[in-house]
Amino acid sequence: MEQLRAIVYGKVQMVMYRDFTQQEAKKLKLNGMVRNLPNGTVEVVAEGERNELELLMRQLRCGPYHAKVSDIETKWLPATNQYIDFTIEKTPSVLG
Repeated sequence: MEQLRAIVYGKVQMVMYRDFTQQEAKKLKLNGMVRNLPNGTVEVVAEGERNELELLMRQLRCGPYHAKVSDIETKWLPATNQYIDFTIEKTPSVLG
């Protein structure tokens, strides 16, 4: 089990990107979360088998119809097993 952490850049907010990511992750039976960040990017944390995580990465590069992904910054880590499902989380406050 591994963890994929990704920051997705481009036109990825207000285009159903989080819903798309959640659907794709659930199809692949991955756990984790997705959320918008205040700087206009989207953060994805997904845990599961490497093959399924790589499939998710391919989907993240495409995104939903109206998205325009320009780059994805990724980090691979050991799974923490802190997630029991794949959820959409609130945007963190810029105030802390």
